[in-house]
Amino acid sequence: MSKPENSAASNFLRSIVQADLESGKHTQIVTRFPPEPNGYLHIGHAKSICLNFGLAEEFGGQCNLRFDDTNPAKEDQEYIDAIKADVTWLGFSWAGEERYASNYFEQLHAWAVMLIEAGKAYVDDLSPEQAREYRGTLTEPGRNSPFRDRSVDENLDLFARMKAGEFPDGARALRAKIDMASPNMNLRDPILYRIRHAHHHQTGDAWCIYPSYDFTHGQSDALEGITHSICTLEFEDHRPLYEWFLDNLPVPAKPCQYEFARLNLNYTITSKRKLKQLVDEKHVSGWDDPRMSTLSGYRRRGYTPSSIRTFCDMIGVNRAGGVVDIGMLEFAIREDLDANAARAMCVLKPLKVIITNYPEGKQENLELPRHPKQDMGVRVLPFAREIYIDASDFEEVPPAGYKRLVPGGEVRLRGSYVIRADEAIKDADGKVIELRCSYDENTLGKNPEGRKVKGVIHWVPAADSVECEVRLYDRLFRSPNPEKSEEGGSFLDNINPESLVTLTGCRAEPSLAQAQAEDRFQFEREGYFCVDRKDSRPGALVFNRTVTLRDSWGGQ
Repeated sequence: MSKPENSAASNFLRSIVQADLESGKHTQIVTRFPPEPNGYLHIGHAKSICLNFGLAEEFGGQCNLRFDDTNPAKEDQEYIDAIKADVTWLGFSWAGEERYASNYFEQLHAWAVMLIEAGKAYVDDLSPEQAREYRGTLTEPGRNSPFRDRSVDENLDLFARMKAGEFPDGARALRAKIDMASPNMNLRDPILYRIRHAHHHQTGDAWCIYPSYDFTHGQSDALEGITHSICTLEFEDHRPLYEWFLDNLPVPAKPCQYEFARLNLNYTITSKRKLKQLVDEKHVSGWDDPRMSTLSGYRRRGYTPSSIRTFCDMIGVNRAGGVVDIGMLEFAIREDLDANAARAMCVLKPLKVIITNYPEGKQENLELPRHPKQDMGVRVLPFAREIYIDASDFEEVPPAGYKRLVPGGEVRLRGSYVIRADEAIKDADGKVIELRCSYDENTLGKNPEGRKVKGVIHWVPAADSVECEVRLYDRLFRSPNPEKSEEGGSFLDNINPESLVTLTGCRAEPSLAQAQAEDRFQFEREGYFCVDRKDSRPGALVFNRTVTLRDSWGGQ
């Protein structure tokens, strides 16, 4: 595939970095990826990861992994571990040890005191509801808090008592004194510190006041010597505040913030709050459910790191918003797996076939290539009197254009012989439970004489096949915009009831008995599958469908 026009070659951020290095403004690029550890990373984060780590990688710089851990009530070590695993899985390495905003709590507190001493911050007693009222609206200026003109000494005293734990959550907050009439809402005396009596996963109970994201982020960037602070466009209005803090504090460096358009993918939810709701309310099995838009979910479903990185390259980096078709992501994984996944056969709905004219006790070991184009060797497929085919490959009353097995008709078994359906055995309810067929012993590797056989179906040997579970995953949401429900409900009303179909008693070819977690295969005629990394175990394999062989959503 040729590189898209909007890839690295025309990436506006890449151009900025290159110009800064060529001009001598910076001698080394330092970027950072700063997730909040309050959930698992999703596909939108992949774009930021590839951008920040990719730029540092390309220009010989470094990228820090920094956890923005300023809200301990919503954070957990589980999320930290998952984020580190996802970044590593995507193929990136951060500079040194992972960092935490909490590493800088002492310095941030000292800077907050400096702002108070300079008359640029004050302790506010307004309740959160009152503060919202005083803040004004997009069309009306805010009003000064009645506590805005407290003396420096009173503010220092109250802030020290906040830190000492004298006041309950929400009773007071430290705010910057900027401009309550500013047209930029972020400059209307933003909060610097809130009271939160919460145990912190890194600092324990050392703090009961925690800095806001806006107060933490720029100063953390400065302390780490970040040269290019790259974030999504929703933070563009925060940039004046980011710069106000840097201008009013003795920071060791002055990083610049740059914004790019976030990834919006149709049929997909990327709100951490809503993803957590899906998990908490058990609409999915967990953060790594293969239907989730989390990187852990994509990994478990069978997506490869290279396919996600290719996808991020395909969509490019720009400042224009828009919605990306999920078909691009599915295209990326199909292209990857078509080239790299070994071929195998698995019968999802087994129907036993007895080949009546095949000698009893005889077995032939047929060799089939593991891949039609790559040199991956061969796998051995035993052929004997009893085999399984898929129940959908036999129809007594076939629809128009049907090219599989019909009464008296012939098909070729993949890599094997031509067989003819002679008799269908049915149960008491009239359901076909077994086929009696005959084979043409002269058709192994060649066409039968004097007749054409159009259909080719897959099969597995009955005696040596591996029983397994197959999970047919599809898109979690049935609407391109899951946020909108036609009935006026929530995004939950758009959950696709067919997003997971679990099949048990499936039969896979013998070569799959040794398959390991995350091994990926193309099940011929069925799609691309991988061994589930969580529920599979020796003797009880579980295969997850990664993606169908072609788009089954009508080009959506």
